[in-house]
Amino acid sequence: MRKMDLGTHDLIRSFGIQTNWYVITGASSSGKTTLINQIDTQGFQVVPEVGRQYFERELATGRTIDDIRNNPITMTREIHKLTLELAAERKTTDNVFFDRGIPDSLAFYRFVGMNPDQILQDCFQYCYTSIFILDRLPYQQDEIRKGDDKTATYFDKWLEHDYSALGYKVIRVPVTPPEERLAFILNRISV
Repeated sequence: MRKMDLGTHDLIRSFGIQTNWYVITGASSSGKTTLINQIDTQGFQVVPEVGRQYFERELATGRTIDDIRNNPITMTREIHKLTLELAAERKTTDNVFFDRGIPDSLAFYRFVGMNPDQILQDCFQYCYTSIFILDRLPYQQDEIRKGDDKTATYFDKWLEHDYSALGYKVIRVPVTPPEERLAFILNRISV
């Protein structure tokens, strides 16, 4: 069994399944997708950001972005559900990098006004090996990514809080060129 990168909390017995999974997370526009794509080119299994996958799937059915965003509670629930489904499709013994982990949903539930306690149990299904939170880059919107610097600050704060509260030792990834961020992460994993 691999050693989980836990902080001072001893919650290991609370988690259902120990995995060889890594989470790359952070506020929107922090460079997660760029980093996940680089990790993919290194031959690792990756799971792209589920929220973006959800939007692309819904857009393919003819819905508009405004229509999708019209009900943020339903959208947040559906993204969380898809996150769980994609995790269940992975072998826990494989080295997999996720662009956002299940506990990211806690911050999103809170953001849209839902009680994150309703999904807290889901966060204990799988125990990730390491959690990497990317330090923020200047915020940039695109067709799917809407928000502002205040929103990015909110998520940066809550993601670190939630993962730490679950017992993970969060590893902050500093703002450096993408290749240096990749090296930073690869130097901290044991595969």
